[in-house]
Amino acid sequence: MTRLFAERKLLYSQKNNDVRKEFIIRLSAPYFVRNGTSGFAVGDEGCFACQIEILGLNETYPEVYGADSLQAVVLASGAIEAFLKRLQKNYNLYHLTGESYF
Repeated sequence: MTRLFAERKLLYSQKNNDVRKEFIIRLSAPYFVRNGTSGFAVGDEGCFACQIEILGLNETYPEVYGADSLQAVVLASGAIEAFLKRLQKNYNLYHLTGESYF
């Protein structure tokens, strides 16, 4: 990960299992992406991206791109919440206090 921008610590348990384990979702600070350095054309002006890193859970998430640094952060933040909602299919999610996340 480039430079850490934000993180959230949560607990998870697999469905039908009461054992809770901690995991961390980290968002990198937005960074500039030049044309030719990503898997797609970004134009002469380039664009910005944020990495989403998941520690403690066997899941991955791709980079999130935006036209500028603010859009990259906003899109990545929304992607994290949508990702957590999708995780509910296989996991129960909790705040560190033990309260249900959703």
